[in-house]
Amino acid sequence: MKEKQEKPSSMNRRDFLKIVGISAATSTGILYGCNTKTEEKTNHITTQKEGSMTYRVSPISNDKVSLLGYGCMRWPTLPSPDGNGNVIDQDAVNNLVDYAIAHGVNYFDTSPVYVQGWSEKSTGIALKRHPRNKYFIATKLSNFSNWTKENSIAMYKQSFKDLQTDYIDYYLLHSIGNGGMKTFKARYIDNGMLDYLIEERKAGHIRNLGFSFHGTVDVFDYVLGLDDYVHWDFVQIQLNYVDWLHASGNNVNAEYLYTELAKRNIPAIIMEPLLGGRLSNVPTHIMTRLKQRRPEDSVASWAFRFAGSPELVLTVLSGMTYKEHLIDNVKTYSPLIPLTDEDKAFLEETAQLMLKYPTVPCNDCQYCMPCPYGIDIPSILLHYNKCVNEGNIPKSSQDKNYREARRAFLVSYNRDVERLRQADHCTGCEQCNPHCPQSINIPKELHRIDAFIEQLKQETL
Repeated sequence: MKEKQEKPSSMNRRDFLKIVGISAATSTGILYGCNTKTEEKTNHITTQKEGSMTYRVSPISNDKVSLLGYGCMRWPTLPSPDGNGNVIDQDAVNNLVDYAIAHGVNYFDTSPVYVQGWSEKSTGIALKRHPRNKYFIATKLSNFSNWTKENSIAMYKQSFKDLQTDYIDYYLLHSIGNGGMKTFKARYIDNGMLDYLIEERKAGHIRNLGFSFHGTVDVFDYVLGLDDYVHWDFVQIQLNYVDWLHASGNNVNAEYLYTELAKRNIPAIIMEPLLGGRLSNVPTHIMTRLKQRRPEDSVASWAFRFAGSPELVLTVLSGMTYKEHLIDNVKTYSPLIPLTDEDKAFLEETAQLMLKYPTVPCNDCQYCMPCPYGIDIPSILLHYNKCVNEGNIPKSSQDKNYREARRAFLVSYNRDVERLRQADHCTGCEQCNPHCPQSINIPKELHRIDAFIEQLKQETL
């Protein structure tokens, strides 16, 4: 929307930019309640269509949640006034939030570590301009590096201040499984934080308690098995039409995760419906395949329809930096057209085609950042994936288009990644590896890509 947005009364945009500079290196919630026009009953969850947006009603909390949820990991940024890194563009964030709420989106998911630590503050400023009963706030205990109880409680309390709220609707133990069973117990069991959060839920400071998961099946089964003690209100899982049967690395396929939740009637929050953007930026022949079947729909809409079709899915998160993405996703869920069995078979065939492309399973979550040596890890991996999908990976000097592909790869690499932040600066320290939810051996991939680039440079045109 082009119209001028209302500014927060206590902070103007200039002051906010000074505060949120990003360096380059007790009451329960009022339920969102509107009269429904139609209701479709299922075995586990109620789907409600109000106006245009499709809503799901949790069988546990009775919250009526928009099927499209806003992931606040990728808020738009601007160059910092001092030329050192970026700052969050609060006007743009306000604009996106206003449009989302106006079109029925009422679930906003953030974390203390998103956008290098400034997402909660920015999200809080944007949401505070709207009535509190018009949206649900989700955030996380992202105690990745310092999981003492004192530090964890401090992080938890800071979220309330930054989000400008006295209760959090959906609170998550963040990225369970990343680091294995020992790490999970150290972050949440041994330090007493899980018991602390259960008491906070009893006090009304937390309305729904759950966890987000990346990792191995033994950790998932163990944590889910705590349900008799914790009574999980929801669980956030990675689900898309590739990961449904073919999860990468150490992660568990989504079919298993969803099925286990369904056995316990626990609502699912979906993350990575686009697999870090890879299901919207597909090779040309796959895009053609999708467009031939539904010419008026975007490539991304197929992935969102897949993620939203299972009946126990409460909301599907999307990190929408650009308004055109928000508009398209709102369209997809206004209302949702569930997949048919034929559609599901079609997408499984599409997944098999996608798996033939040797991309790195990077979802651009930025958890590996900042690199202590200044390397722009996500940009390097995403550039490589983009070239794979576009067919610009030079394979052999005997190939007909080798010279053109070689030049395209090298030119775009230098354009997309600053010279001092390229893969050749990786020392192999492995500080990034424990933070990767996709279990990528990041230094190994960086060294492989760097060796490939050096080979291309040394060859004569």
